[in-house]
Amino acid sequence: MESVALRALSIAGSPRSTIESPDHTRALAELDGQLPPILVHRDSMTVIDGIHRLRAAELQGRTHIDVRYFEGTAADGRLLAVALNVAHGLPLSLEERTTAAQRILTLHPEWSDRSVASLAGLSPKKAADIRRSIFGGTVAGDKRMGRDGRARPLDPSQGRALAAFLLKENPTASLRQIAKEVGISPTTVADVRDRIARGESPALPEALPQKRSSERRHPRRQTPAVSSPPSDIVPVTELTEILQLLHRDPSLRLNDAGRSVLRLLDASAAFARNRESIAASLPPHCTNAMAKLAQGYSHSWQLLADQLRDLSDGQ
Repeated sequence: MESVALRALSIAGSPRSTIESPDHTRALAELDGQLPPILVHRDSMTVIDGIHRLRAAELQGRTHIDVRYFEGTAADGRLLAVALNVAHGLPLSLEERTTAAQRILTLHPEWSDRSVASLAGLSPKKAADIRRSIFGGTVAGDKRMGRDGRARPLDPSQGRALAAFLLKENPTASLRQIAKEVGISPTTVADVRDRIARGESPALPEALPQKRSSERRHPRRQTPAVSSPPSDIVPVTELTEILQLLHRDPSLRLNDAGRSVLRLLDASAAFARNRESIAASLPPHCTNAMAKLAQGYSHSWQLLADQLRDLSDGQ
């Protein structure tokens, strides 16, 4: 962060249809205390985020303002301005967010609808509608770049077929290794492996309705289960009954260790109920780290389940 003279800064544009709201500027100028630093594109010294804070500093008669610099290109700076204005400050209107999505798709037609939607503050369906309004039925490239920075094919059957071939050629290869080589997710590779083990085709069943490629979801979310769940999976209703029964058990409720276990189980139940909303609300840069944590903790839970079954069988 640096203190920069106001006269050294310029305003070249904004995601907003009206660059400044005088009422919002006056409200900021009347606040006590220091406002957060503004974000400036270093090469051009143009304000990326913080135009109202800049104007408020002028109203206060200040000559300098705290600045943080962005080192990327001017185009990336404009994309960052959209993301920051969606996340905080004076909210962008639907029209402004729609215009921003149009600009993003024009610059990056290879980005997935979910990537565009998360940046512009829209739903993936709205982003897909905007894509169709710009490009019509044409398709830019054969892949889409997801929020995790990975490119995935528009036609998942090709990646699944290649994954099936590699699994047969090298059965000891890890899911992550094959996923990296093919360009699909490890979860998709696991689904292909499971289908092969059941004697099924690695491709998604043709009888099931498919979303348009622009609205494609993760295969595990998109495709309904085609076989009954494993016999050792306990239904959610039964899990709830078990948890309620444990809460009524005095041997757990009346000691610190038992209460700690119950709180842990309550948190797990809340996570299970809200899994979809949690996944949807995570910032894109956190999803890979969260996936690793979830996978690691799920393994620990499985080890605990095996240990408890052994203890139960020994009684």
